[in-house]
Amino acid sequence: MIGPVKIPPLTVLEILFNIPPHTWPPGYQTIVLEIRLPRIILGALVGSALAVAGTAMQAMFRNPMASPYILGISSGAAFGASLAFVLGVNLLLGISAVSIMAFLFALLTIYIVYAIARKGEGTSVETLLLTGIAISSLFSALVSLLMYIAGEKLNTIWFWLMGGLWASNWNKVLFTFPLVFIGILILFFLSRQLNLLLMGEETALNLGLEVEKFKIFILIIASLITAAAVAVCGIIGFLGLIIPHIMRIILGPDHRNLLPASCLVGAIFLIWVDTLARTIISPVEIPVGIITALLGVPFFLYLLRTRKKIIGW
Repeated sequence: MIGPVKIPPLTVLEILFNIPPHTWPPGYQTIVLEIRLPRIILGALVGSALAVAGTAMQAMFRNPMASPYILGISSGAAFGASLAFVLGVNLLLGISAVSIMAFLFALLTIYIVYAIARKGEGTSVETLLLTGIAISSLFSALVSLLMYIAGEKLNTIWFWLMGGLWASNWNKVLFTFPLVFIGILILFFLSRQLNLLLMGEETALNLGLEVEKFKIFILIIASLITAAAVAVCGIIGFLGLIIPHIMRIILGPDHRNLLPASCLVGAIFLIWVDTLARTIISPVEIPVGIITALLGVPFFLYLLRTRKKIIGW
């Protein structure tokens, strides 16, 4: 639990397990239990959510460059959050209005994309991607409009868009945990079907998989956990792209191994990046999204150059 206030590891353990005689300095308990612990847990939830959602999206689109944000979820969430900032709404149902609005608009984005892209009894991957790009551009334009009229709230919107865990609290953990936990668990149980999807839609169909219904279900679950993650921490780019790819190189394309590994490594990676963001130029905190982008852009360029050599595609 690293931060501006240095607390010895032994003291952290005493606080976490309430070990007497409680001789730690005043304020340490609040720092550990109300600031750092929820931040670490939320970081683990968000990191695992984005990594697992990215893995599922890459399997669904059969494309190693697919990410949780590929269908415009981040743009929809950004518009919802920006709208909450501009309207000055603080709480909805006892939860941060920014998180609620971001979550709802992320889900709305997916609904719009799929509703527009759907044709008859099927939906092509290409149509989904192109529709996602179009809707993402629309919401990005609306975010720009809100920023133009935001006035003194402009910096707040900018800071949220860069992504980070600075506003972590137990309410956000309680909001995120059930959505992420249940969503990831469902995807774990569908790992065999995801393996079938990698063989191609026609092959999967011949092997008994109802491809169209399965694609819709995967899209909903992956979008749900992505929306939950973005709602509480803003836009953290590239994590859902690079972690699944690295795990695929190490473990191969079998989702029975790939999904749990991506979940674990995604959680560890975001906690590490958040620690780096808080300490690299302490006491100033760098938005986590900036660091993940700095790490992710070179990796994305590497993917473009080596796409044909990627394992499992």
